[in-house]
Amino acid sequence: MKKTEQTDYYTFQLSDKVTRQKASYQNKYGITIAADLYLPKNFGSNKKYPIIIIGPPYGGVKEQGAGIYAQNMVERGFVALAFDPSYNGYSGGEPRHASSPDIFVEDFSAAVDFAGTRDFVNRNKIGVIGLCGSGGFALSAAQVDRRIKAVATVSMYDISRIAANGFMDSMNKDDRNTLLDTIGEQRWKDFGSSKPALSSKGAPETVEEATNPIGREFAEYYSTPRGHHPNSITQFTVASGTSFMNFPLLTYIKDISPRPVLLIMGEKAHSRYFSEDVYKMAAEPKELYIVPGAGHVDLYDKTDLIPFDKLTSFFSEHLI
Repeated sequence: MKKTEQTDYYTFQLSDKVTRQKASYQNKYGITIAADLYLPKNFGSNKKYPIIIIGPPYGGVKEQGAGIYAQNMVERGFVALAFDPSYNGYSGGEPRHASSPDIFVEDFSAAVDFAGTRDFVNRNKIGVIGLCGSGGFALSAAQVDRRIKAVATVSMYDISRIAANGFMDSMNKDDRNTLLDTIGEQRWKDFGSSKPALSSKGAPETVEEATNPIGREFAEYYSTPRGHHPNSITQFTVASGTSFMNFPLLTYIKDISPRPVLLIMGEKAHSRYFSEDVYKMAAEPKELYIVPGAGHVDLYDKTDLIPFDKLTSFFSEHLI
């Protein structure tokens, strides 16, 4: 499966207060990352700006929620960069739709490489926002990349925890072994194939009475005009799963301190236990911010619910 040619399809309207430029750069593995750089309309090239780097939800792309966050942060005095993870969207890498804890974390550091070499960026004022699965990747990157001065997550998922234990930590040893055997068999099939098998869709294309509530919530975003993008198929190669089972993302979460962590979650989010547990694990300074009435996916794109004022005050205070 080849990477598609880049188009200009976005799920939201570009603000008349910002401009958007295409950018590309390589991560340390030589994979070319496709990104969008958002700048204020009154951009001054002789000024040094703080920059916010935004990673999309797991299975998402920069033309969806990450771009919404980017332009809203630009309206509030920052410049911003939204990117497609390796192997996905318009970024490079083969096979397509592979997933890797190491490389997805590296994608954040590669964005820092790019951002910190722009003449208009203040290297001491680089922050990151991770949406959904990118929240775990952003935190993991901050554990080892001290150039990241502040990190915020929104509707965070720890994909390594889901892979190892299932949702709500419900996978027992027999379930785990069965899954590993299934993946092992699939790897033999993939070995002689040019197209590795993909997982089932995280967001069903249609919603039926029997569709579980989490699948229904994702479908209402990814499978409707609200959030649909052809590059966001919410599938990854089956063989990718073992990497996350073997390499937990948040082992060194305390090492982010004394840099600050902000964890934003919806009051009604099915994923809120991830943010609550990370809050307990992390060292100070840290903050858990709950958005009243919001679910998990609500915070991808509903600008009336997303706490942009909170994000602005957080990064304004801590990017020093």
